[in-house]
Amino acid sequence: MASAKNRPLSPHLQIWRWGPAMLVSILHRVSGDGLALVGLAVLVWWLGALAGGEESYVYFLRHMKEWYGQVLLVGLSWAFFNHMCSGIRHFVLDIGAGFELKNNALWSALTPILAIVLTIAAWAAVLYR
Repeated sequence: MASAKNRPLSPHLQIWRWGPAMLVSILHRVSGDGLALVGLAVLVWWLGALAGGEESYVYFLRHMKEWYGQVLLVGLSWAFFNHMCSGIRHFVLDIGAGFELKNNALWSALTPILAIVLTIAAWAAVLYR
């Protein structure tokens, strides 16, 4: 029993040095959870509004056109693109490429930036068509 007290503890967040890969991993989980919880709720609301007729659909659209609805939709768009870019990065890692430290750090840093650029491009295409 005495040897159990002398064993080292698992590494804790306080001793890790933050890096781009750690940030991308956390953002991947947060965006996936956001899509699953909030995105699914909005999708079900939208489908219910479609099935409910014109009055319920107008009610849905009224909320989505307000500032808070726009923030919600932009946030869901970012979550989608972030999760997609991070998923593609993980796919490349799963096939055995991109494990070199410089490559991994580069693509880890580019993933959230690319998600922001794709979100802006998608909303620009919607707003300025």
